[in-house]
Amino acid sequence: MTDKYIDHAPDIVRAVVVDPDIAHAADQRAAPRLHEDSRLEEAIGLALALDLEIVGSLSVRVRKLNPATLFGAGKVEEIKALCEDAEASLCVVNGALTPIQQRNLEKELERKVIDRTGMILEIFGRRARTREGKLQVELARLEYEKSRLVRTWTHLERQRATGTTGGPGETQIELDRRMIADKIKQLKTELDDVRRTRNLHRVQRKKVPYPIVALVGYTNAGKSTLFNNLTRAEVLAKDLLFATLDTTLRTLKLPNGRSAMLSDTVGFISDLPHELVAAFRATLEEVEQADLILHVRDVSNEETEAQRQDVEQVLQQILPDLDRGRMFEVWNKIDLLDADSKEVLYSRAVTARDAQKPIPVSAVTGEGIEALLSRIAALVDAEGEEIDLVLEPHQGEALAFLYQHGRIIARHEDEDGRVHVKVKLSDMAYGRYERMAAG
Repeated sequence: MTDKYIDHAPDIVRAVVVDPDIAHAADQRAAPRLHEDSRLEEAIGLALALDLEIVGSLSVRVRKLNPATLFGAGKVEEIKALCEDAEASLCVVNGALTPIQQRNLEKELERKVIDRTGMILEIFGRRARTREGKLQVELARLEYEKSRLVRTWTHLERQRATGTTGGPGETQIELDRRMIADKIKQLKTELDDVRRTRNLHRVQRKKVPYPIVALVGYTNAGKSTLFNNLTRAEVLAKDLLFATLDTTLRTLKLPNGRSAMLSDTVGFISDLPHELVAAFRATLEEVEQADLILHVRDVSNEETEAQRQDVEQVLQQILPDLDRGRMFEVWNKIDLLDADSKEVLYSRAVTARDAQKPIPVSAVTGEGIEALLSRIAALVDAEGEEIDLVLEPHQGEALAFLYQHGRIIARHEDEDGRVHVKVKLSDMAYGRYERMAAG
């Protein structure tokens, strides 16, 4: 008998990426902020995050939206020719397609078509690690797919008899939609349970009076690399869109001896699919609760200003009541700038308003990290009030608590051994100190 070796590795999918430039379409309210080349490059990055082999790319000007296929007939033929020449089995459209447009394009191109929303959902589905993250992505996927059953199934009009007498029955598409609706309802119930548990954990964390510092920013801005540098953690940090999705918390040691909790969050992106807004909102609840928010920007990217606007737009959409007064920018990846560009950047940072002065850093080389930590410590230290306390000689544990959770401004001992301290404490830390002293 001859041994047979079977290769179980998944087939490499050859894909063509098409970016529809609808800036000049009649019903388009505003032109996209990202440049045409940057949009196409970002779409290719998303496709690469799905391990696709990119064998062709094309930016297509759409002057008039076609409700049937999005593109005009001539452009569809051009895309089909590109797919055939590149022998691609998949066409990625960097935009939102209606179910009808997706079905018609697949028919015209004679190959599978996936739009931007489907692509991001697939990435999220692969990268989510926590139970809540997986539930959110599954819920978003079902919300996306329920309107696309007309494309997914070929037996949609087959009748299914119901009841003891048969009756008119229900079509397969009605049954499938009802099954999806039931699954969505179940997922929402499970998510409510997970959120209650997470809220309990958040309440418990609040009893430990560490301020929370949250990192936000465009995807691939270097948040995870900065997070690892600051906390000596080992969070996945790759030159890849959406390399990390789930919120991660680690302890951050500050120069003044205090500690804080540093939170790394999912990266933002332009044209966020509405199906994922709820998933982002759950992830960004840590940001809403944070004492300090660091907006990490990739200043080496020529689209850094457009990316900043996208981050601000998503924050406004998801967290409209967020206090921007506790946010400042961290200008990352300065190691990728030439000497002249870096000098200009530092000059801009120096002349910025003190309240929200940006800090230029390199999360890779460590340049600027000490200045960033000092800035965080100073802003965190600004919270709370100065309090005069007298501790008895046996209250060593209370004194250690004050050193760990506050800033000792002055200290001296009297002739009876009592310790007189002037300490700066947050309201939360002082409340815990009082309970400790009373117990």
